[in-house]
Amino acid sequence: MFFGTCHRPRDGNGYFCDLMGQKKLIRFEEIRSFPNVLIYQQEPAPGAEIRPIDWESHFGNARPLTLELACGKGDYTLGLARLFPGENFVGVDIKGNRIWKGARIALDERLENVAFLRAPIDQLDRLLKPGSVQQIWITFPDPFLRKSKAKKRLTHLRFLHVYRRVLVPGGKISLKTDSAELYDYTREVLAECGCEIIRDIPDVYREAPDVVLGIRTFYEQMHLQNGRTIRYLQFTLPETLPPVPSKKHENATPVSGEGA
Repeated sequence: MFFGTCHRPRDGNGYFCDLMGQKKLIRFEEIRSFPNVLIYQQEPAPGAEIRPIDWESHFGNARPLTLELACGKGDYTLGLARLFPGENFVGVDIKGNRIWKGARIALDERLENVAFLRAPIDQLDRLLKPGSVQQIWITFPDPFLRKSKAKKRLTHLRFLHVYRRVLVPGGKISLKTDSAELYDYTREVLAECGCEIIRDIPDVYREAPDVVLGIRTFYEQMHLQNGRTIRYLQFTLPETLPPVPSKKHENATPVSGEGA
């Protein structure tokens, strides 16, 4: 069976096919059969009853669970799983083509403490049990620099509410980014929300990082080759977060460093 997109050339003779599209579609189908991939890419209907994922049943143990959000190829998920075989790690992304790579590596290396979840990140509190996650890593997410896209940033208050519901009390969140704007924005959000910053490193590679911070993602390697500075924040959430402001209020309060 052939998957892909075919186009008629300008001369009208024959077709050429989008092999990249073919590859993605094949991978989308392939990950459906992977035992270490769970797929919930459709946003549940409002009010729909969802049975939370039972990770203890999936992994066959009750070991601490860490999530990597916007995991892409799962470089951090895999790196952490190799370092800490006594813990469980789940990479979360909506793009199945990227998840395929990490899931395939985990299967080839027989990393039984690794799984991947294809799902919208803003739905995690509906898909996971309350207090089931020990730590969250956010590695090189899209910074969404336009002010109108601020609510899509993975450190926006609306996402912090999602994380608070799935984390254990005192659970740690780590952000690793090359974006100075996202780093500064996150520090402001944390201050406004009363979050406790545990580690704040404005230049991870100024000195030799520890073994965990030394894990490098595909995009991180590219950023370093281009001379970009890698920044890191680790923090915890308070027991109670401020309510998410209305869109009108959000747009009325620009964040420093953002264009109007």
